[in-house]
Amino acid sequence: MPETAPTVGFVSLGCPKALTDSELILTQLAAEGYRTSKTYEGADLVIVNTCGFIDAAVQESLDTIGEALAANGKVIVTGCLGAKPATDGGEGAGTLVQQVHPKVLAVTGPHATQEVMDAVHRHVPKPHDPFVDLVPAAGIKLTPKHYAYLKISEGCNHRCTFCIIPSMRGDLVSRPVGDVLGEARALFESGVKELLVVSQDTSAYGVDLKYRTGFWDGKPVKTRLFDLCERLGDMAEAHSAWVRLHYVYPYPHVDEILPLMAGGRILPYLDVPFQHAHPDVLRRMKRPASGERNLERLQRWREICPQIVVRSTFIAGFPGETEAEFEHLLDFLREARIDRAGCFAYSPVEGATANDLPGALPAQEREARRARFMAVAEEVSAAKLQQRIGAEMQVLVDSAPALGRRGGVGRSYADAPEIDGTVRLLPPEKASKTLKVGEFTRARIVAAEGHDLVGVPF
Repeated sequence: MPETAPTVGFVSLGCPKALTDSELILTQLAAEGYRTSKTYEGADLVIVNTCGFIDAAVQESLDTIGEALAANGKVIVTGCLGAKPATDGGEGAGTLVQQVHPKVLAVTGPHATQEVMDAVHRHVPKPHDPFVDLVPAAGIKLTPKHYAYLKISEGCNHRCTFCIIPSMRGDLVSRPVGDVLGEARALFESGVKELLVVSQDTSAYGVDLKYRTGFWDGKPVKTRLFDLCERLGDMAEAHSAWVRLHYVYPYPHVDEILPLMAGGRILPYLDVPFQHAHPDVLRRMKRPASGERNLERLQRWREICPQIVVRSTFIAGFPGETEAEFEHLLDFLREARIDRAGCFAYSPVEGATANDLPGALPAQEREARRARFMAVAEEVSAAKLQQRIGAEMQVLVDSAPALGRRGGVGRSYADAPEIDGTVRLLPPEKASKTLKVGEFTRARIVAAEGHDLVGVPF
């Protein structure tokens, strides 16, 4: 190891569980090329892993932090004491550690190796590693440089009869909120201009963890969709970027996010997998909610955020679907005014319990219903696109041949990549203006073509 490698002082207090946390952090520090030391003097910074179980342990931890600050001045605090809130109460009061020692660099709770490492990286750059440094901070991505997907959880707690995802991926497992926010920051700092939040059930984020409080930048953050969206909105605003939500079930608590959309913190766009509207079909599918409640929810969302765009997917020809039930679905589509709707003809999937339901429809009828659905969906979508003509919209440029002087192709807030429409950009009004991939431009919408819009950059 080079002599110039930075040194991290380390103090571990508390029980064996805290000790194993210390081992994980020390292992990661060594793997990244840092030196470690049991003393404060000469260290580039100090990490104190604390205990907060009994009063004596709390006092010992606070005293140790004070000693480290006096001897070194640069201290990161982790462990159980880091999770204790300040005694002066109130929203945003911070932690007890910050209350007693406001000069600490960062505070995390227990089991927070990555959050501790993120704090170390912010204050003491990693030693150069010719192998690891070949990997960009944001990781290897298969998307263009200007947008990326951010997975916040894995698995699903629903048991929809047409789906086998839980048998492959298991029940819902939410990622620690600090890990999610750390990845988001790395993506934004790498130049990403659009972050697409995905999971099997985005709106259920944190349910499995009972909305446990995590830490981000030394501040407590609940593992909950609203709190995550708040922090992502802050980052997006700082980087002049977009945050888009996918796979959001229409649960009542989703209403809380709509003010963030109305205020421009995250995009006023929701990808909601309704799948059907008739209550009997939804029951056979074992889907949450009903068509009536979904209509009420959509109305509520539009009251809070009139500019919201809703996309969804549906299944036509599900086993036992009657003509009346299918017509009910078409009526829902017209009344709900879904901006972007896709439809699949039901297809049996090996291992899905829907295969055993009575009333299977012939493949030809399933396809015919899918075609009828899409005709109505396109009619609704086309009418909505016509209303955009004359509007001025922000467009994220996806392609711009000939240095952008001859126009290009981009997307508005209403268009997720690859699944929605696009905005075909004509040559800019000003000869001096050029379009650059991965940057935003303002465009005046002059026409609608099928699922797409046509705009003139200005």
